[in-house]
Amino acid sequence: MHNVVIEEPYEFVPPSYSNWWPALIQLYLARYLRKAYGVASVECRGVEQLKKSLDAGHGVLLAPNHCRLSDPLVLGMLSRQIHRHFHAMASWHLFKQDRLTRFVARRMGAFSIYREGVDRQALSTAIDILVDAQRPLIVFAEGAVSRHNDQLMPMMDGTAFIARQAARRRKKKGDTGRVVVHPIAIRYFFHGDVESTAVQVLETIESHFAWYPQRDKPLLGRIRQIGQALLSLKEIEYGGSAGTGDFYERVDALTQETLARLETKWGIMEQGEGIVARVKNLRTAMIPDLIHGKVSTSERHERWLELATCYYLQQMSHYPRNYIRMSEKNIPEHIIETVERFEEDFTDQAVVHGPWHVVIQVGEPIEASGRRERGASSDPIMTGIRSQLTGMLTQLAAESTPI
Repeated sequence: MHNVVIEEPYEFVPPSYSNWWPALIQLYLARYLRKAYGVASVECRGVEQLKKSLDAGHGVLLAPNHCRLSDPLVLGMLSRQIHRHFHAMASWHLFKQDRLTRFVARRMGAFSIYREGVDRQALSTAIDILVDAQRPLIVFAEGAVSRHNDQLMPMMDGTAFIARQAARRRKKKGDTGRVVVHPIAIRYFFHGDVESTAVQVLETIESHFAWYPQRDKPLLGRIRQIGQALLSLKEIEYGGSAGTGDFYERVDALTQETLARLETKWGIMEQGEGIVARVKNLRTAMIPDLIHGKVSTSERHERWLELATCYYLQQMSHYPRNYIRMSEKNIPEHIIETVERFEEDFTDQAVVHGPWHVVIQVGEPIEASGRRERGASSDPIMTGIRSQLTGMLTQLAAESTPI
C-alpha cells in the first residue's frame, strides 16, 4: 500500500510565491519527465483560449483529468508555453514523502490539501489565488489518480465551490475580471512496443504466483488470467473464498459489500458519489483517534487493516468495465495501463514504461457566477467540466491506433 495516510496531526503546507524557483526548475523539467515517468514529448493545444482569459485579468482555475502520477509535472510544460507559473492543490501525503519532494513541490507553487477532513486553510488559499488572479490554480476534480486515460471518475464539488466563492469576492471588490474554469484534457499516447512491455510485466507477476511463464497463451488471455488471480486473492482476503462468474460483477460485489460493512461499523449514514468519496468518508472517521494516539495496540492494528482495505478497494475501482476487450482490437494505452495497474497493485511498485507522448488540450472557459441556483439537480460548473473533458478525451482517444 502506498503511503497515502500519514499517522500524525495535519499541518498546512503553504505555497511559495517565488517566480525564480519555478523558472529554474522548469529548465530541467523535460529531462526529469523522461527519466522519472518515461514522458518523451508534450504537445499543448488550445493554448490561445487560456492566454485570452489571462490577458483579460480573469482568475483562472484549471480543472484537468488525473490519470497518471506525472500529470502535475506535465502541466508544467503548459506553464512554460504560456509564460505563467501555476499554483496547485496537492494531497498532504505528497509533502511527507521526502524533503526533496516537499521542497520542489512548494517551489513550483503547490500547497497541501487534507483529504481526510475539511481543510479550511487550503480552501482559503485557493480562493485567495483566484481573487488575486496572478497565477492559474490547478485543482484535480476527480480527487485521486484514476490510472486510466479515457474514462473519468466522479468529480468532487469542491472545485465549483472554490470558483464560486472567488467569483463572489472579486465582484464584491469591484474587479473587472471574472473567475473562469478551463477544463484541461491530459491524454497519454504510448510509443513503445506494447507486447514486449506488457509481457515483461506479466512474467514478473506470474513468477510471484509460482507459475511457469504462460507463453503458450495470447497476450490478452494472460492479462485476463492474471486479473482473475488478483481478484481471487482479494476475495479470499476480504470474504474468505474466491468467487465465480463475471469478473466485473465480482469486483462490484466485493467492493460494495466490503464498503457497506465498513460504513455500517463506522456509522456513516450518507454515502458519497463514487468509491473515492466513500473511501474519503471512511478515512475521515478512522484517522482522528489514530493520529492522536487514542487507540490501543490491537485497535491500531485493526484500523490499519481497514485503511489498507479502503486503499485496495479504491484501487480496484480503477479497472473500468470492458477497458480491454478480449475479442476485439484494443487501444494500446488501455493494455499498458491495465498491466501497470496489475504491477502497482501486486508489487506496490510503479515501474517506468515508455516512451509516452502527452497531449494537453485546453478547453473553453466556463464562467463561475457567485451564486448557485437553488433547487438545481446538478452544478452547472461541474457539468460543464465533465462534458468538456469527456468530449476532448474521446476525440484524443480516436487518434490512437487500435492493435
